[in-house]
Amino acid sequence: MTPRALHLAQILWPAFIMAGILEMVVFSMVDPSAIRLGAWEPSAQTTYSLAFFLFWALISVSSGLSHLMMRDHTAHSGGRRTRRQARRGVSMLHQH
Repeated sequence: MTPRALHLAQILWPAFIMAGILEMVVFSMVDPSAIRLGAWEPSAQTTYSLAFFLFWALISVSSGLSHLMMRDHTAHSGGRRTRRQARRGVSMLHQH
């Protein structure tokens, strides 16, 4: 598995689980057949599906931003000195 695929799996899989849990919580309190958007009255199945994908997207964006902020930016800066230090195993983290 490539690092990019691993990162996507680390973001999307927990977001999928949480979207399912959030949907159960929300629709235990809200009747999906009572939801109307203007003149459109979607079926309960449509409401469940759209809500799930909306929840999944929002949680994925949140997780992705957290994942992005936690990355080690010194190893990804592309500088020659940084690559050389990375080969030697020298970390630039926590230097004051």
